[in-house]
Amino acid sequence: MAGHSKFKNIMHRKGAQDKKRSAMFSKLSREITVAAKMGLPDPDMNPRLRLAVNAAKAQSMPKDNIQRAIDKAAAAGGEDYVEVRYEGYGPGGVALIVEALTDNRNRTATNVRTAFSKNGGNLGSEGSVSHGFERRGLIEYSAEVGDEEKVLEAAIEAGADDVESSEDGHTIWTAADALHGVAGELEKALGPADNVKLAWKPSLTVDVDEGTATTLMKLIDTLDDDDDVQTVWGNYEISDEVMEKLG
Repeated sequence: MAGHSKFKNIMHRKGAQDKKRSAMFSKLSREITVAAKMGLPDPDMNPRLRLAVNAAKAQSMPKDNIQRAIDKAAAAGGEDYVEVRYEGYGPGGVALIVEALTDNRNRTATNVRTAFSKNGGNLGSEGSVSHGFERRGLIEYSAEVGDEEKVLEAAIEAGADDVESSEDGHTIWTAADALHGVAGELEKALGPADNVKLAWKPSLTVDVDEGTATTLMKLIDTLDDDDDVQTVWGNYEISDEVMEKLG
């Protein structure tokens, strides 16, 4: 079916991010530091920190880097990051939510607004598009962990809400407040997940053509290149044929 890997379409092209490992590690480190600062510096006692550490491990981030990011939370005079969310429309009327961690709101807002305006989009006010999304827990496994039936059975046992399986892997959705518990149960049955995080899941998706997709991906890549931007979510659906043309 069109856009069979919804996670890859909804979030952004993972391949582009994989080429920028140092930038990715920087984003992961920032999330770990913020999570450790908001609660206890122990992943077993701090669900958000555990998710951040698991996400870093899934991207093969070295243990020393992870520990340094945790230690930074307790260091006096360290950066004080705040969570900021931006909402707007990309080319073709695609709704986008941009999540950022920043120590300078003005800088980040300017960069995000510029990225939208230069790539066929318009930055809106808070709440302008998020009403079309649900805040959900997202867990992703590769196809190698097992077939659809095995993953579905494990997800049901763990208390997940929905599973989407394809040749690319398995996407498991949970209630936002159940993410930590479900991820823990799935880890016992299937091993560590490739990705565990809170997500913005669109209620409805928009199919985009090749021309729109080209400009849209340029916008998303520009946002993703910003050090302050953590994640970009959208309600777009791209067909396999268009994805192949985009390379």
